[in-house]
Amino acid sequence: MLTRCVALLAATVSTAAMAEIKVERIEYTHGAAKLEGVLAYDDAMKPGEKRPGVLVCHEWWGNNEYSESRAKQLAQLGYVAFALDMYGKGKATKDPRQASEWMGELMSDQKHMRDRAEAGLAVLADNPRTDSANLAVVGYCMGGTVALELARSGARHTEHLKAVVPFHASTLKAANPADNANIKGTVLVCHGQDDTFVKPEQIAGFHEQMTGAGIDYFFISFAHAVHAFTNPDADKAGVPGVRYNEKADKRSWAAMKNLLGEVFGAKPKAGKPRAK
Repeated sequence: MLTRCVALLAATVSTAAMAEIKVERIEYTHGAAKLEGVLAYDDAMKPGEKRPGVLVCHEWWGNNEYSESRAKQLAQLGYVAFALDMYGKGKATKDPRQASEWMGELMSDQKHMRDRAEAGLAVLADNPRTDSANLAVVGYCMGGTVALELARSGARHTEHLKAVVPFHASTLKAANPADNANIKGTVLVCHGQDDTFVKPEQIAGFHEQMTGAGIDYFFISFAHAVHAFTNPDADKAGVPGVRYNEKADKRSWAAMKNLLGEVFGAKPKAGKPRAK
């Protein structure tokens, strides 16, 4: 059974154009592992109000400042967002070798990986601010694959995933094509056309699987974009084939916003700016 507790310290993020965004660090468990995710929401929410929830799945670096920043951006759009933790509390790195090791361990056991993602989804869905009938999942690089695998798992709450949005996912095609039947929502793949990490047969296989399973999906390929194109710090990693692309970042985010607006209906009302 999952256990969770909210960290005593909650941070407040102030923006010039939006209401304040509340950020809470939430500890929870999966098996013997202690995990820590980041919940973000608009503090203009009224008592008892519920809003659609969006789960954020991190890159191979771990649940770091980047995944937290995406959760804050989603909260600014009016959603309740939770950046899950796939590795364990405090396990984040800037070392590609360490990240590769952690990712390899996680992804080598599909059931374990899916169950850990489900644990994060449960934290979001069970939060009193979240409309658990209206959920979505987004993910980056490794997290894009995690997002797809979560939707394919058929686990608790996944029937309410109205949108699944992998950005530059490392793997697209399902190992077991039959698992795609568990996807209930719309899938939007945001892919860098020059991404050398994802082979053409992966893309062709993904299209074949989605079509065969009758999934509502669309695939956007961004010209001149490579792997990790949404992360402004991607170039700092020094990994060949990894680079930020501002146009692809902005355009893919806009495509995601449009899909969330479509599947969730009326856009949540974000709070008014606070007087200074």
